[in-house]
Amino acid sequence: MAVFMSAEEAVDLIHSGDTVATSGFVGMGHPEEISKAIEKKFLETGQPRDLTLTFAASQNDGKSNWGLNRWAKEGLVRRVVSGHWGLQPDLIRMAVENKIEAYNIPQGVILHLYRAIAGKKPGVVTHVGLKTFVDPRETCGRLNSVSHEEYVRLMEIDGKEYLFYKSFPVNVAIVRGTSADECGNISIEREAISLEFLALALAAKGSGGKVIVQVERKVKAGSLHPMLVKIPKVAVDAIVVAKPENHWQVPMAEQFNPALCGEVRIPLSEVNPLPLDERKVVCRRCAMEMIPNAVVNLGIGMPPGVGVVCAEESMSDLMTMTVEPGVVGGVPLGGLYFGSAINPDALVDHPNMFDFYDGGGLDLAVLGMAEMDGSGNINVSKFGPRIAGAGGFINITQSAKKVVFCGTFTAGGFDFRIGDGQLKIVKEGRIRKLVKKVEHITFSGEYGRTSGQKILYVTERAVFELRPEGITLIEIAPGVDLETEVLGQMDFRPIVAADLRLMDRRIFDARTPMGIKNEVVRRNGGGEREWPVSVESGVAAVATR
Repeated sequence: MAVFMSAEEAVDLIHSGDTVATSGFVGMGHPEEISKAIEKKFLETGQPRDLTLTFAASQNDGKSNWGLNRWAKEGLVRRVVSGHWGLQPDLIRMAVENKIEAYNIPQGVILHLYRAIAGKKPGVVTHVGLKTFVDPRETCGRLNSVSHEEYVRLMEIDGKEYLFYKSFPVNVAIVRGTSADECGNISIEREAISLEFLALALAAKGSGGKVIVQVERKVKAGSLHPMLVKIPKVAVDAIVVAKPENHWQVPMAEQFNPALCGEVRIPLSEVNPLPLDERKVVCRRCAMEMIPNAVVNLGIGMPPGVGVVCAEESMSDLMTMTVEPGVVGGVPLGGLYFGSAINPDALVDHPNMFDFYDGGGLDLAVLGMAEMDGSGNINVSKFGPRIAGAGGFINITQSAKKVVFCGTFTAGGFDFRIGDGQLKIVKEGRIRKLVKKVEHITFSGEYGRTSGQKILYVTERAVFELRPEGITLIEIAPGVDLETEVLGQMDFRPIVAADLRLMDRRIFDARTPMGIKNEVVRRNGGGEREWPVSVESGVAAVATR
């Protein structure tokens, strides 16, 4: 039976050499009171030591000492096996300096591994990760020179290639909830996302381990409706009722917003429009790829702005937006709120969302683009000493019917003027993002060409398509010179489409909305799922410039 105890007593359940799994996604779902206690105990006693830390997604803001960054102490952690790295700066530094073993497994795969571990299965067999950096023919998911464990193997079934990801024991799972009744049943009614709370608890129980749950309140036995119980008492060992300051719905951002968990719905007019900058230009162009009745995923970074543009254009009701930790419907948010949405229709478990994604449930995905090369490969996971990790990127890009990558053309000092339907480059960025060969293959162009997917690459000045014959330039921005400001800023030469067009001038106009809703509906036959690669309205032949 679950026992209520302090965070200090709970961390005594963690022993040196244990594998510890934590819940969380960017700024949500992380058990902060317990992370504080583990940090304090280690600094005072040097125990526990040599832990293996595993998690599906980063749990920090990329700069502050909270969340998983508290675990970044030499001697406390020996190995990290995660789906995403990018927001724990001190853990990243330790990996770069070879002070810990560091592995990156696709986010959806690691979530499914937790379920395999719960059922004492040997691992997960999937297509996810083929021809990317996690493929054993590349790096096997290893991120530094001291990492030698083989978590991924290549195998063949009925003549087809697959990857096998092996299970590992979870000795302690540390998760969050909202309410714990006196018997130890856990509900999550005030959490912004459903996450992997249950999967982690069952993985620990299947390994003969312990489950620690941080909640915000204790309630009377029998007061939780059985349908609201996320983790039943049989899967809980210790419960910590957190101090309010350690249990924000969105840490470092907001104590509680009822519109994130479905307690209330707010008017979408309260969603602030984006300012007209390079991000809005890219997001507007991506919004033109929306399809009525489509199921859409928006990635981290720039892509959540596409959801905001859709709200500006009164298009949110045309499609169903989703985010990988389990959000279905509503308007996805960015920053520390990434992973949540205003007015969601449903909040499902994180692993189940990846079942849906891996099974082809996504019609369209919009994701970031840090580096792109002439083969159509994308890198968002590693740049020299900077480790970001793949997150759900590999699962999503290898399974969605259509993928739109988005980002700026160059970086580092890029300056420009936008207005009157044109883009003027004032100063070029120091860093080229369209390179000869990406450092890390997070999306494989080779895989994309053989998968039957539609693949677009959208920047503020050019749009490319991955075609069987290669990367093809299909649109450029009005006001931009093709040779010097597009082709001259690339390390490879794309195919230039015979029908090269100008991007829609409304994208570069300060007026909001653009008024594209009816066109998006009409272009798709009033809701039939077609896959256009360029807008048909508001563009002109480049030859007329």
